[in-house]
Amino acid sequence: MSSDGDRTVNAEAGPGADGAAPPAADGATEAAESTGGAESTEGTEGAEGDGRAAFEAEVRDALAGLTARLDREHERAAHREAVIDRLHEENQRLRRGELQAMLEPVRTALYRLHDQARREACRLSDPSLAEPPDPVRTAGLLSAVADDVADALARLGVERFGAEPGQPYDAARHRPVAVTPVTDPARDGLVTGVEADGFEQGGRVLRKAAVSVARLDRGSNGTTAAAGRGETTNNRLGTDG
Repeated sequence: MSSDGDRTVNAEAGPGADGAAPPAADGATEAAESTGGAESTEGTEGAEGDGRAAFEAEVRDALAGLTARLDREHERAAHREAVIDRLHEENQRLRRGELQAMLEPVRTALYRLHDQARREACRLSDPSLAEPPDPVRTAGLLSAVADDVADALARLGVERFGAEPGQPYDAARHRPVAVTPVTDPARDGLVTGVEADGFEQGGRVLRKAAVSVARLDRGSNGTTAAAGRGETTNNRLGTDG
């Protein structure tokens, strides 16, 4: 009876009643948990690896696109530089052509003056010339040369202007080169003589006319006497250029 009862109790207690079965069950659970954790870690690392690879691929694509864009911008910049250089060269060529066209009348006038001066020089140096040169003819020749030069300058837009004795001195258009002492206060500051014409372009004076100017003499009798004879002294005036 006792042995059957012991077997009955042991049967009811089941496996692990003596403490051996539970540790086996705990080990199986830990193994299962360990296996599941490893699989989870491997899955996370795989996802991170895939994400990193995708990010690197995206960065490479962006850098490739940026490099291609920079190459295109460099090509455009080089093309613009080439266009600018070509336009600059054409502009310089046109300006040289315009300058040559503008100077053509001047060259023509200088050719004519050269030939005229050479002919007169040959004529005056001719040993067979019976009479001395005619001063009137020579003066007319020199006046014609001056007029030809003025005409050539006029083709460039430069106009000649003169001064007349007796007109008031104008510092904007006249350059005083000598002084004429006078005793008449009414003549003080008037032009007494013209030594060179002036030139202007578009209303702007390029070169002032060289004139002598009357100055009232308040000094010596010698100077007054010279003024009475209408002589011009060598005194220099002012700083007008």
